[in-house]
Amino acid sequence: MAVLLAVCIPALMLGVVLALGRYEELLLPPPAESADAARDAAENTSTTPL
Repeated sequence: MAVLLAVCIPALMLGVVLALGRYEELLLPPPAESADAARDAAENTSTTPL
């Protein structure tokens, strides 16, 4: 019985940590782009057709 607990508890703990990581990704907004990246993206956008 003790061996079963010794095997199951780490696996359960790993599952909880992975589940909490996924939950955190759902709760937190994605990181905002830096001002430089946003400016570069705006400069590279063309309004005239090629």
